[in-house]
Amino acid sequence: MHRAFTMLGLGTAIFVAAASLALLPNGTQASPTQATFLVPAADGYGVAECLISNQACGQVVADTWCGAQGYARAISFRQTTPDEVTGSIQKASLGPKEPPVAITCVN
Repeated sequence: MHRAFTMLGLGTAIFVAAASLALLPNGTQASPTQATFLVPAADGYGVAECLISNQACGQVVADTWCGAQGYARAISFRQTTPDEVTGSIQKASLGPKEPPVAITCVN
């Protein structure tokens, strides 16, 4: 008897979930189409060296970063200025305190 109620409840939950997805308008996406990430300059992976030194690897590194965050590609990357950072970025304990790099990604 308990199995019947469990299966009925599970079936109802699946039906309600499927019905709610069917009622969403076409083209609705769960994630935004564009996002900007602040990458610490002293991240230990050398991201900032490629992005702010105008080397050929800059676009490749930015695209890879965006891909790792679930986006298709990077549309821009740049060194931020100190007044753009609110202090919410974790500060590195060693080395120079460079502002983070901003990478803007799109789907």
